[in-house]
Amino acid sequence: MTNLSTALRAIRGWHRPLVVHAILMFTLTLASGVGLVVDDRLLLGESVWVKPMKFGFAMGVYGLTLAWLLSKLNRGRRTGWWFGTVFAVAGLLDVGAVAYAATNGTFSHFNNNNEPVAQTVRTVFSVGVGPLLVVTLVIAILVLIDRTGDRAVRRALGAGLGLAAAGMVVALWLAGSAGSTPRTVTDANGDAVLMTGGHGIGDPDGNGMFLTHWSTTGGDLRVPHFVGLHAIQVLLLVTAFLGALASRHGWLRDERVRARLVGVAALGYTGVFAVVTWQAKRGIPVIRLDRQTLVAATVVVGSTLVAAVAVVVAARRRAGSPSGGERCDEVSGVGVPRLWS
Repeated sequence: MTNLSTALRAIRGWHRPLVVHAILMFTLTLASGVGLVVDDRLLLGESVWVKPMKFGFAMGVYGLTLAWLLSKLNRGRRTGWWFGTVFAVAGLLDVGAVAYAATNGTFSHFNNNNEPVAQTVRTVFSVGVGPLLVVTLVIAILVLIDRTGDRAVRRALGAGLGLAAAGMVVALWLAGSAGSTPRTVTDANGDAVLMTGGHGIGDPDGNGMFLTHWSTTGGDLRVPHFVGLHAIQVLLLVTAFLGALASRHGWLRDERVRARLVGVAALGYTGVFAVVTWQAKRGIPVIRLDRQTLVAATVVVGSTLVAAVAVVVAARRRAGSPSGGERCDEVSGVGVPRLWS
């Protein structure tokens, strides 16, 4: 109970519009989960509520991360507050449009019909998608200028926000790869919908995986989009894990060592992002590792492990020498390194 009260007090100090944004997103996720059970309407074989559920959860997690991050800024705090508010509003508009289309049993993305629902959704997307990318880039710049947190945290934040922006860009950049030839599909109401473009490459409307519904018959832009968007959470978890390990391993108490390991993780994650993007562009499903994808993935994993081992070996060697141990203590001080200082 004490831990819960402490957490709630901490959250009160976060960026409030983004916290409200996240609460609404998670509420939509839960409501969509109920919709999966009680509403049997389908779009291309999947529930009309799958997309709102995924969007709500992803945007909720990302919005809550930004709410926490903006509360840690020292310089540019007011600027960050305004840009965070823009993100909260734009996110609500975009995900709201997805939920609006689902409620009406039709497609939100790539719907080229002229009926009111499709036109409304397209209008919202035209004004709401751009600010999400711009705000992410601005916050990344603010974090780098502010030198927020220790070296490991700054590296995780910079790389994570950069990859999040790349995840947003790649979906726009590759959207045309799905083909510009219009196709006609049927929505949940039995009405014909003219679709142009798509997330899938090679098979825009192919069968999907369980839960994620990523294509199993062609490339899927949602894979690199997801990987990039959630890079910041993964890298911050790596940073926190290294900080926790530092209480038992003296060589990790040097923040420079942790920063190097986070940098290695960021490079490896960037490699994974590049591989799944390249795989999608070639029209290869994420569950199918063709020879080229397998070679590229092996190179990424192998080089990441080699780099990580090199950093660990060098750090342990320095910590084992008398001068190295003293230097480590001077750098980090006594106690367990924290994720935020």
